[in-house]
Amino acid sequence: MLALEALGWALADDTRAERLLSLTGLTPERLRNGLSDRGVQAAVLEFLANHEPDLVLAADALDTTPAILVAAARELSQ
Repeated sequence: MLALEALGWALADDTRAERLLSLTGLTPERLRNGLSDRGVQAAVLEFLANHEPDLVLAADALDTTPAILVAAARELSQ
């Protein structure tokens, strides 16, 4: 659930959405079709974890902590 909320947050800003697609290699179609895929969810959270300003902003917007987002990324990557 957290990864999907993070994805929604990331896609709300056009510049950040473009960066997400560029850095993760995901396509809009892959995102739409892979919402339940752990790999897609992990890629979204790793995208945030690798850019501290977005990580902090996302954590604040999602009412969580950066550490929880990073831990979720690690868990989904396993």
